Amino acid sequence: MEIATLAGGCFWCVEAVLQQTDGVEGITSGYMGGSIPNPTYEQVCTGTTGHAEVTQVTFDPERISHSALLDSFWKLHDPTTLNRQGNDVGTQYRSAIFFHSDEQQQTAERSRKTLEESDAFDDPIVTEIVPATTFYPAEDYHQNYYRSNREQPYCHYVITPKLEKLGMEE
Repeated sequence: MEIATLAGGCFWCVEAVLQQTDGVEGITSGYMGGSIPNPTYEQVCTGTTGHAEVTQVTFDPERISHSALLDSFWKLHDPTTLNRQGNDVGTQYRSAIFFHSDEQQQTAERSRKTLEESDAFDDPIVTEIVPATTFYPAEDYHQNYYRSNREQPYCHYVITPKLEKLGMEE
């Protein structure tokens, strides 16, 4: 198994999509990239901790490559909006790939370059590719959020349409 850590806006959205990706064995929502140890959700929401909402993904490289995982990542959010995904605004919602090895860094940089050269977006890609730092799991109520809270308004109006657009199970 390998670990990938991805930030693409609200971790609930990223988790809901990647849970349905073949080869993904586990996902933990959490925080990474900031200076505050053991941050709480309330602290991260202030935008002053430097942490991003992330999903730490455990995947089987025999079933899905890091490159293929990144292909899913690019589709599940808008990598051209700086510190924002939809109505979620702040540095905690930035787009980032936190790499765990030189190989993951190279794969991420190739993947971003390929996407930039494809002209898939009108605006430049702002996704950071940075070394992984300490991962802090989010509080228990954030784990498996969509599956446990489908009728919650955010899930209903933001996550469900995203899953529909990607042709995934709601």
